Amino acid sequence: MNSRPVAENIIRVRGARQHNLRNVDVDIPRGQLVVLTGVSGSGKSSLAFDTLYAEGQRRYVQSLSAYARQFLDQLDKPDVDFIDGLSPAVAIEQRTVAHNPRSTIATVTEIYDYLRVLYAAAGQPHDPTTGVRLRKMTSAEIAEEILALPEGTRAIVLAPAVDHEKGDFRGLFEKLQRQGFVRVRLDGEILELDEKLRTPRAEPHSIEIVVDRLVIREGVRTRLMEALETALKWNPREVRFLTGPGEAEEVRAFTTAYANPETGLVLDDFTPKHFSFNTHVGACPACEGVGALMAADPHLLVPDDTKTLAEGAVKTWWTRQPRLKALHDRSVEALARHFGADMNTPFKKLPAAFKEALFQGTGVTAVPTGWKLDGNKRSLAKPFEGLVQQVERMYAETKTDKLRAMLARFMNPLPCKTCHGRRLRPEVLAVLLATAATTPRPQLNIHDITRLAIRDAIPWVKELVLTDLQRTYCEELQKEILKRLDFLDQVGLGYLSLDRESGSLSGGEAQRIRLATQIGAGLAGVLYVLDEPSIGLHPADNERLIGTLKRLRDLGNSVLVVEHDEDTMRAADWIIELGPGAGPQGGLIIAEGTPAQVMQNERSTTGAYLDHRISIPVPRTRIPWRGSQKQLLVDDSASHRDEPDCITIHGAREHNLRNVTVSFPLGSFVCVTGPSGSGKSSLVDTILRRALMRHFYSAKDEPGEHDHLSGLHGVDKVVVIDQSPIGRSPRSNPATYAGAFTPIRDLFAQLPSARVRGYDSSRFSFNVAGGRCEKCGGDGVLTIDMHFLSDVQVTCDQCQGRRYNAETLEITYKGRSISEVLEMTVAEACRFFDRQPNIFPKLHALEQVGLGYVKLGQSGATLSGGEAQRVKLAAELAKKATGRTLYLLDEPTTGLHFADIQTLLGVLTKLRDAGNTLIVIEHNLDVIKCADWVIDLGPGGGSEGGMIVAEGTPEKLAANKASPTGRFLRQVLPPAPTSKSRKSTEV
Repeated sequence: MNSRPVAENIIRVRGARQHNLRNVDVDIPRGQLVVLTGVSGSGKSSLAFDTLYAEGQRRYVQSLSAYARQFLDQLDKPDVDFIDGLSPAVAIEQRTVAHNPRSTIATVTEIYDYLRVLYAAAGQPHDPTTGVRLRKMTSAEIAEEILALPEGTRAIVLAPAVDHEKGDFRGLFEKLQRQGFVRVRLDGEILELDEKLRTPRAEPHSIEIVVDRLVIREGVRTRLMEALETALKWNPREVRFLTGPGEAEEVRAFTTAYANPETGLVLDDFTPKHFSFNTHVGACPACEGVGALMAADPHLLVPDDTKTLAEGAVKTWWTRQPRLKALHDRSVEALARHFGADMNTPFKKLPAAFKEALFQGTGVTAVPTGWKLDGNKRSLAKPFEGLVQQVERMYAETKTDKLRAMLARFMNPLPCKTCHGRRLRPEVLAVLLATAATTPRPQLNIHDITRLAIRDAIPWVKELVLTDLQRTYCEELQKEILKRLDFLDQVGLGYLSLDRESGSLSGGEAQRIRLATQIGAGLAGVLYVLDEPSIGLHPADNERLIGTLKRLRDLGNSVLVVEHDEDTMRAADWIIELGPGAGPQGGLIIAEGTPAQVMQNERSTTGAYLDHRISIPVPRTRIPWRGSQKQLLVDDSASHRDEPDCITIHGAREHNLRNVTVSFPLGSFVCVTGPSGSGKSSLVDTILRRALMRHFYSAKDEPGEHDHLSGLHGVDKVVVIDQSPIGRSPRSNPATYAGAFTPIRDLFAQLPSARVRGYDSSRFSFNVAGGRCEKCGGDGVLTIDMHFLSDVQVTCDQCQGRRYNAETLEITYKGRSISEVLEMTVAEACRFFDRQPNIFPKLHALEQVGLGYVKLGQSGATLSGGEAQRVKLAAELAKKATGRTLYLLDEPTTGLHFADIQTLLGVLTKLRDAGNTLIVIEHNLDVIKCADWVIDLGPGGGSEGGMIVAEGTPEKLAANKASPTGRFLRQVLPPAPTSKSRKSTEV
C-alpha cells in the first residue's frame, strides 16, 4: 500500500473548525476502510459526523425540490472552508432505538414485509379449532377428483341450500320447482318436490338440491362440469357429492373457498394485510396487535411478603384519600377474619386460600364485612371482588387520568390472554408453511418463524416446500428473505430472534442491524460513517464484523469508522488519530497513515498502545474469593482482607439461560463476559437488576425467570450506571447532574452584592423566571422555523447567548458571572472552585472520570452514551460511600480510548476499595484482566449459550481451554509465575 493516498482518490477537507476542531486539514482515502481514533473529546465525531456526514447529507438534500426538503431532516452547514471529493453519505450511529412495542427486528429489516407476502401467496390455511387443512378448489379440480373414482360409481351432485335452519321453506321448494329441479335431499333423505312436501317450523333442517345423478364412465366429464356450474350458482362456496350404493353411501364435500364444512368455518382470501399486526384485519382484537395488555400484578400489590397485614403488606391505590384507604384496609381485615388469617403473621406464611381470595376474589361466596346497616343487627355480607379484578375493572372504567396513573402503579404489561402474546387473529395464525421434514419443526405460522433465532431461520427458509407454480412467484421472495437473514448473521446477530423488540436492543446491536441493512442495499460509491460498531461484541465475534466492513468497502464504498477497538484498527487501511487531548486540548491531527506507520509515530498515543510500548498494567492484587474457602490474594505490600460474602442467583432460566446458579462476590470488581447472545444481559439486567430494584425500591419491572436470590443482606442499595441520557430536557447538564450547580448557585446567592439585592439561589437558575433571560427562556439561542429549510438557531440578541438577564450577570464571584462559570470546562472549574468544599469534590469527580474537557453548562443531549455514563459514575464517586452499594454497569468502555480506559479503571477501583461491589458486563480485555472475578457465559450465543463456561480470576480463565474469553485473555496477561513465586501471587 502507498504511504499516502493518490490525490484523485481522496476526500480533501480544508479548514474544519466544527466544535473543537482547530482549522483541520486532512486527506481521507476514498474506497478504503479508514479508522478515526483518539481520546474521548478529541474531535473524532466532530470530524466524522458533524463535518463529513453533515455536509454530504446537506448537499444531497439541497439537490431536492423545496417541496421535498420540508419533509426531510436537514443538517446545518458545518464550519469548514471546503470539502472536495465528497460522496453521498450514510451515517450508521448508536442512536437510541424507539421503544415502540410494535417495532421488531423483523419489521425494521423489512423481513416481516416479505414474510407477509410469502404467507399470503403460499401459506396453507387450517381450521384454528380442529387443525384440519382447508383446501380451496376450482370446479375443474373438483371434477378431476370425482372422475378419479372407480368406473361405474354412482354420484349425486348436491348444492347445499339450507344448513341446519328452522322454517317451513315452502317458498324455496316452489322456486326450485319453477327452476326445473325434481328432487331435494332433506335432512339426509332424498325426496321428490311436490305440493305435499312440508317441513315443521320448530325444527332445524338441512336442505340440499339434487342437481344431477351421474354414473362415472368415459364421456361423462361434460355433463359433470355442467352440473358443477349449476350447483355453484346456488352455493358459490360448496358443492357435495353423494357416492356409493345403499348403506355404504358417502358424502364428499368440496369447497371453492377456504372453508371447513364440518364446523361451518369460512375464510376470505388472505392478503398481506391479514398477516400484519398493525391492521385491524390481522391484529388480535383484544390487544390490537401489541401482544400484551395492562394487568394487575400481585407482586406489586404485595411487594414485600415478609411484612404482616398489620404492617401494611397489602398496598392500596387510595394512599392520598384516608377515608377510602380505611375502607380498603377494613375489607382486607374482614377477608382475613373469614379465612382465619393472622394479621401479625408474615404474608408469605398465610394460608393459600386467603391469598387466592385476596387477589382473585371469592366468586359468589359472601364474606362478612363487619359493617352494619341501620336497624340491622347482623353485619353485611357480600362477595369479595379480588384486588386483581378490582384494579383492572377500575382502570378500564375510570375517566380520570389521576386515578388511572395511581392504578397503573400496580399493573404491568402481561401477555394477552386471547392471542397469548402472538399478536394476530387465530385464523391468521392457522396459516402454515411447510419445510423439509428433516427440520425440527416442519410447519410454522408467521409468528412461530419470527420466534426463531436468525441462524435457525436461515435453514428453515432455505428448505421451504413449494409447488412448481408457487416457486415461480415465491422464489424471489425467498431470496430476499434469505439475503437479509444472511447479512444479519454475518454481523454477529445470529443469536437474536426476529420478534425481538427494537427497544430492547443495545446500541451496538441496533447499529449492526442498520449496517446489515446497508450491505443488503448493495450501494456503491457511498461514504459510510460508523460509530464504534464493535460495541457489544466479544473478541470472538469481532472477526466477522471486520469482514463485514471490508465487504462494504469492496463494494466500492468509502468506510469511515470512529473506533477504539484494537483489532479493527489493525485491520484498517488507514488510521487518522486526533488529539493530543480532549476539548480545547484536542482538535488536531497528531498521526495518520497505515497501522504500521501510526505505530512508528512517536507522537501517537494510539500507536504506542498498538505497538505495546504502553499498556494497561495488570493489578498486583485482587480481592480474593473462593466460595466457602477463606483465602487471601495479596502481595507483600498489600493489606490483608477477609473474603466477602456473595449474592447468588439460583436457577436462572430467563431466555436462553439453562437453569444456572451463579454467585457474585460482594466487595469485589466482577466482570460478566461471553460471546454475543450468551445470556449476559438476561442474567445481570433482566434477572439481577430487576430483582434488586423490586426488592429495594418496589420497582414495577418483573424479574426474569429464576428460583430465588440470596445474599441480599450484604447490600444496602443498588445503583445502575448505564448509557442513557442524563436528562430528558436539553437543559440538563453535567453540573446539575453531578450536584455541583446547586452549591454554585448557593455561593452566588451568599455574595454581598446578591444579598443586598435580595437574590436567592433560584435567581441564578436558567429554568426559573426572574433571573433568566425571558426572550430566549434561558436557552441562550432563538430557534427560527424555516419551513422547507432546516431550523436556524441564532444567538439571543437580548442576552447575547448568556442565558441570564443583565441584573443577574452583575453578580460576580472572582470576577466571573454565573454565565461565565457555566462556560468553563470541568478542569477550569476545578481550579476556580478549589477552595469551596461543597463544590470542588463534585467537580473533581467529573475530572477523575476523564471529563475535564466538558463544559459545566453543556447540554446533556450533546453527550455521547459513554460520556453520560461517566457523568453518572462521577456523581456516585462524589457521594459519601456506605461501603455496601452494588453498582451495575453495562460496557462502560463505550467510546473510550486506551488512555481513557486506564482512567476509568482507576475510578472503578476506587469505588471497589471503598467496600462497594461492581458487576460489569464487558468485552474489553483490558477491563476483564483487571477484574477480581470473571464469570464467562457461553460457549456460544442464543441456543448455544446460557451456561457458565468458566468462573474465577482472569488467570484461572486464561488457563481454562473451554473458555471463549480465556483464549483471548492469554494474549494480554503476563506469563504464569514460576513455582518459586507462585505462593505469593496465586489465587
